[in-house]
Amino acid sequence: QVQLVESGGGLVQPGGSLRLSCTTSGNIFSIYYMAWYRQPPGKERELVAETATGGSTNYADSVKGRFTISRDNAKNTGYLQMNSLKPEDTAVYYCVARTYGSSRYDYWGQGTQVTVSS
Repeated sequence: QVQLVESGGGLVQPGGSLRLSCTTSGNIFSIYYMAWYRQPPGKERELVAETATGGSTNYADSVKGRFTISRDNAKNTGYLQMNSLKPEDTAVYYCVARTYGSSRYDYWGQGTQVTVSS
């Protein structure tokens, strides 16, 4: 089992920055991929960014060049640095994990709200 707890959400003006954190606990050595999903108001969840244990990353086209996903294994924490935020980035952001041997993201955090508004 893996537990994920997000923090760092809030209200920010367009063009601003936020850094989301995801603290992991439990069987953390089983984590293969970590990712961030988001769910905008009235829309479906979408993948924002993901990173594998080996360091490879993948980003949604809408956030490329603005968002950076990273992991600090020593702190058992994942991050999503979000720069040049836009109103359309407003959503609940979820930290998720996929374990070795699994083909899907099995573990989800509770979510943190990010609101981009002037």
